[in-house]
Amino acid sequence: MAKAVLQPVVKLFSNAHILPMKIAQIAPLVEACPPRQYGGTERVVAYLSDELVRQGHDVTLFASGDSSTAARLVSCAPRALRTDPSVRDILPYHVMMLDEVCRRADDFDVLHFHTDLLHFPMARSFSDRTVTTLHGRLDLPDLWPFYSAFADMPLVSISLGQRDPMPPVCWLGNVYHGLPERLLPFHAAGRGGYLAFLGRISPEKRPDRAIRIAVQSGLPLKIAAKIDRVDRAYWEADIAPLVSRHANIEYLGEIGEREKTRFLGGARALLFPIDWPEPFGLAMIEAMACGTPVIAFRCGSVPEVIDDGVNGFVVDSVDEAVAAVGRIGEIDRRAVRRAFLARFSAERMAHDYLALYGRLRGPSPDGCPHPDRSAQADAGLQVAA
Repeated sequence: MAKAVLQPVVKLFSNAHILPMKIAQIAPLVEACPPRQYGGTERVVAYLSDELVRQGHDVTLFASGDSSTAARLVSCAPRALRTDPSVRDILPYHVMMLDEVCRRADDFDVLHFHTDLLHFPMARSFSDRTVTTLHGRLDLPDLWPFYSAFADMPLVSISLGQRDPMPPVCWLGNVYHGLPERLLPFHAAGRGGYLAFLGRISPEKRPDRAIRIAVQSGLPLKIAAKIDRVDRAYWEADIAPLVSRHANIEYLGEIGEREKTRFLGGARALLFPIDWPEPFGLAMIEAMACGTPVIAFRCGSVPEVIDDGVNGFVVDSVDEAVAAVGRIGEIDRRAVRRAFLARFSAERMAHDYLALYGRLRGPSPDGCPHPDRSAQADAGLQVAA
């Protein structure tokens, strides 16, 4: 791998004034922290927990027993539920974990939940010490009455676009995901010469668009993606025939962290042709960490993550994406890496969360502790003043 000297990044964040805290991180049990292969939420929880420990805080991670962490691990299932063939229903395991968390709640200054809505009734009595990061899509109709009923629970979004469908709730802040700076090293050139698709084979991720873009561009496409059981029929009916039809399309299957460095670093560009309100899109910043530009469709968080013409291109059609492939040489891969370091490091993510933890000082008259009233904050540090 060719190496290049990057310009130093000036870091504008410091938590020197924040005293050490006792923090509980509560992760889903579907994947290990971090996942061995595909997985977003548990990956973010793992990186956040380790970075908080690195910054001097006492962190307890409630997660599956096969997790790897610098924090104190409380095993709430022997191993990631997705990898356990004996598990048929994940709900009982999560309820048992949340019961354990509630019994230990007084041990912590802050309890940070990543379990979406499941814990709300249990945690209401100590909600002034909780933060809940919502990792999923929020445009489903059944969520409106639920979040209206729990409008005082302190919430964190992972993009401002994620908030759009929600009723008035207690937004404590917005924190973009981050990765450890050394996790995915910089590649000065995408020497593989191919386009990459990373994630899941599912209709909303639009691998069919990625294939069309590659075919029209005349470039190879490597697809590294898992296929969930619910998407097996979609793969067999719609995507597998396209892969078979075109010699320049290669399906690699699901890959892990070790393979990801070579896969993303060797790519000329990452295709992110989504067709749904993506809450964040971790694959985009994974590519950026390698210096690989991203060509992404204008949905969900994409305009907040991709600075058009700097770390990739934001497009509205397959034709525009094909044109962007032709312009990919205009993107400076060093600038892509610099954008990652400045905006999407685990250090910055932990700083933002610590700022939010420090604002949990009991409810204000409207029931929300120091709410984030500005949904128009700059797309750099997303913690409201």
